[in-house]
Amino acid sequence: MSTALKQVFNKDRTFRPKRKFEPGTQRFELHKKAQASLNAGLDLKQAVQLPHGEDLNDWVAVHVVDFFNRINLIYGTISDSCTDQTCPVMSGGPKYEYRWQDEQKYKKPTAVSAPKYMSLLMDWIEVQINNEHIFPTNVGTPFPKTFMQVAKKILSRLFRVFVHVYIHHFDRVSQMGAEAHVNTCYKHFYNFVTEFNLIDHKELEPLKEMTSRMCH
Repeated sequence: MSTALKQVFNKDRTFRPKRKFEPGTQRFELHKKAQASLNAGLDLKQAVQLPHGEDLNDWVAVHVVDFFNRINLIYGTISDSCTDQTCPVMSGGPKYEYRWQDEQKYKKPTAVSAPKYMSLLMDWIEVQINNEHIFPTNVGTPFPKTFMQVAKKILSRLFRVFVHVYIHHFDRVSQMGAEAHVNTCYKHFYNFVTEFNLIDHKELEPLKEMTSRMCH
């Protein structure tokens, strides 16, 4: 890893505080289990599989928080070259444009610049994962019926960050020596969402060619 990159990953370059899993809780143990599989160099297809006897909601919750933190960090490494001037539209090449919509201020899909989209997205995800009614932290508190729906929406939107970074900022990623790190994170993410069918195939189209080279 290059020195520039080490500095980025050593500093907490995430824009927001991370959601932590409390030691002693089931989710903390699952988080450790997921990390151990990765550190052991397990094949990513195996590493994402649901551990025997574990609850799928718990496993998805742990990964959603982890991917949020990691993708936030990846975007942080290129954010200085992603501005309202360089990226006036949140897009993935000429064919794909992503508009922002939420339940509050943006009730209709609205065109915004890429950095504005990222900021709205990270704020929105943070609100979801810190909401005890959606991501309960207490052992024994059940997940709501809508949990998987929310998790899918978060993951679909996080995928768009990869699309934008790969298509518009990959030169910056390479320049920083972060290519291997970003590729590994992407492969992990892709294997996870396809293992549990968490993202619609249409959403995956923009990176289809690159994914088939990298993940198959």
